[in-house]
Amino acid sequence: MTTPDRNLLVDMLSRQRALSLASPATRERLATDAQWLWLPTGHCVATPQEQHIHLHLVLQGTVVLEDPDHDIRITLLPGELFGYGTRASAKGASWSSTVGQDAVLARWPSDTIDRLRADHPAIAFFLGHRTAKPNTVRPGQEPENGTATAGTTTNLNLMTTPLRALVKRPPVTLPPSATIQQTAQLMQTHRVSSVLLVEQDHLFGVVTDRDLRNRVVATGLDIQLPVHQIATLAPFTVDVSKPAFDAMLLMARHNVHHVPVVDGPRVVGMITATDLSERHSTSAVYLAGEVYKQTTLEGLVAAAAKVKQLQQNLAAAGASALSSGHILTAITDALTVRLLQLGEAAFGPAPIDYVWVAAGSQARSEQTAKSDQDNCLILDDAYQPDVHGSYFQQLAKWVCDGLDACGYVHCPGDMMAMTDTWRQPKARWAQYFDRWINTPDPKALMLTCVFFDQRAVHGSRALLDDLRADVLAKTKGNSLFLSHMVGNALKHTPPLGMFGNISITKGGEHPNTLDLKHSGVVPIIDLARVYSLAGGIDAVNTDDRLAHSAQSREISAEKSRDLRDALEFISSIRIGHQARQTAAGHKPDNFLSLDELSNFERAHLKDAFQVVKGLQSVLTQRYGGR
Repeated sequence: MTTPDRNLLVDMLSRQRALSLASPATRERLATDAQWLWLPTGHCVATPQEQHIHLHLVLQGTVVLEDPDHDIRITLLPGELFGYGTRASAKGASWSSTVGQDAVLARWPSDTIDRLRADHPAIAFFLGHRTAKPNTVRPGQEPENGTATAGTTTNLNLMTTPLRALVKRPPVTLPPSATIQQTAQLMQTHRVSSVLLVEQDHLFGVVTDRDLRNRVVATGLDIQLPVHQIATLAPFTVDVSKPAFDAMLLMARHNVHHVPVVDGPRVVGMITATDLSERHSTSAVYLAGEVYKQTTLEGLVAAAAKVKQLQQNLAAAGASALSSGHILTAITDALTVRLLQLGEAAFGPAPIDYVWVAAGSQARSEQTAKSDQDNCLILDDAYQPDVHGSYFQQLAKWVCDGLDACGYVHCPGDMMAMTDTWRQPKARWAQYFDRWINTPDPKALMLTCVFFDQRAVHGSRALLDDLRADVLAKTKGNSLFLSHMVGNALKHTPPLGMFGNISITKGGEHPNTLDLKHSGVVPIIDLARVYSLAGGIDAVNTDDRLAHSAQSREISAEKSRDLRDALEFISSIRIGHQARQTAAGHKPDNFLSLDELSNFERAHLKDAFQVVKGLQSVLTQRYGGR
């Protein structure tokens, strides 16, 4: 082979056990980014001290790994990996690698594989990571020995544990026609808390011990009836290739404790809240469950008071900012849904379809323990103010006031469903967006930064889906509108001085600090929003937007990764700062003193700010900044 054969590498990646778990787009990117090596027999590829620097894939020839301390010699064939993340790069290992027969290798630097592991947590099951020095483990990383760091509860590894590793047994199944008694007997025999109803290899439903208690015993139902009458039909499922975190988040958001695990259409097992609790840090599942049990506002307030402690636990366990945001937002979603359920119980069922929509940080699943509320109501176009207005006004006020009592303070700008303007039928919302897009004055641009980030929390989700599809079709490639959006985004810039050093505020309410929200994460959020609107991308979470923007070529893959890393680093510092404040008994905020950071952290924070500033300049050149 005299020139790099990219197609060969893509094919090899698709067949390699670990790297095949990456998405096709990621494998294409890996093939593009790979460095190619043509090495003769006997050439030393890496010494024991160099093994951790790169991950290598053997394409042709052979490579010999040798561990002289244990007198071990292993020959690697095409398709096998060595180096970073493999056993031969582990701390204390003495492996060296030498070409056995003339070889062609592809290799990637360790930071590329770090990002790969973060993007595809299942790969981390096969590939480890560089060892870290004591007390330098960043949020989202595991300590070097794989155990919890001193002073933490347990090591949060749900982001990197594939569900495949947690499925303990084949699925316990019955046909839907089986009787309730047969189902209970099978659960007793296998000592399980649930049974999957399967017919012709397709999942039909699920029955849990709770169903037997609540739907059979409590009501005196005939146990000879077919079990499908008490089953949860078409249950939520999660794919076996997904990380355990996905199952945990699904349980927290939908108040379920049993989730079938599938591989395509085939059921491969069941994952329960107990299974996840054995992998640590699932308090979000139980806190969400506690929320749904409450029947009064006072009970919800008591449950919500535990959110700050949850954030502390996540920070102590080394959770990534990305996963922490999803977890904390899941609790906000649960509180919102429960308030709506209690409201409907008090005021009666809704007279027409509606969807309660989260905006801002809740929509993006990026909340922290310091978050206000942004929300709205989209009503069916059958809405008649004189007939339906009083009901939805009452419901919206109940929910917004309830969230405020739970610690999610009223939006200072009144961008909440309890405000008449933001409680409107779908047609009126379409008019709002048309006006904002076609006449992007300063107020319109401010509103777009809130309401272009929307996610359905409860109700008829199709109302929002239709609206967002229409809006994204109008923003995609709309240069004039995007120019105004860029100009608005530049109101928040990284705090870098004339010579590129970090600048702190000199006066005001928080002197000598950095505003990690408005000067740190908001500029990245604004960039990602512009990319998604320009590309018609439906994603709402900022990390997702940046990933999809790379795929649609709104931003290069390299710059997308840089921004995602910058967002994670700044957000992690912000979460850690708030956790320390909470632990000290102070109210959490976003204002950080540089004295809280090590020199290492300051240097990386400066690098993150420079990445953001550079990409703001690129967008200014592309669209101008009106």
